[in-house]
Amino acid sequence: MLRISKIIDYGTLVLTHMAGCPDRVFSAADLAATLGLGQPTVSKILKLLGQRELVKSSRGARGGYMLGRPAESISIADIIDALEEQPFGLTECTALPGACSVESGCHIRTNWQRINAIVRRTLEDVSIADMIVPAATPIEFSLNTRPASGTNARAVAASPTTWSHRK
Repeated sequence: MLRISKIIDYGTLVLTHMAGCPDRVFSAADLAATLGLGQPTVSKILKLLGQRELVKSSRGARGGYMLGRPAESISIADIIDALEEQPFGLTECTALPGACSVESGCHIRTNWQRINAIVRRTLEDVSIADMIVPAATPIEFSLNTRPASGTNARAVAASPTTWSHRK
């Protein structure tokens, strides 16, 4: 199953909250209390985001954190890159080439690379600004659109499902 980790989810939550008031300076304690997250977690997220200049910090009595650049120019891919310990990849060989013992003889690796690139581009196309406002219309995906081998294409009905996509 493909799943965004909690740290990335929380990082996205922190940044979208900050993007709602882009000129405001937020403390880690304020963000944690407002968002219902632990302060150590928020502090860790802010530190990692600061290392990639997605947020900038200021010290002092009125110090805290604010967005490092406009919300429109911070992508979900940027957040993943800042918060994940390993490079982005759906499979081990797309994240860390050379890490898999069967990589050289793998006949599906190039397809995983292609899928990885498509997912990566999609994550690059969605910004924090996009995440602030709910999508006007959900995007519909059809499941089971290819007929099973040996069956009539008309006999296999697509099972539509609706997923929210904030764009």
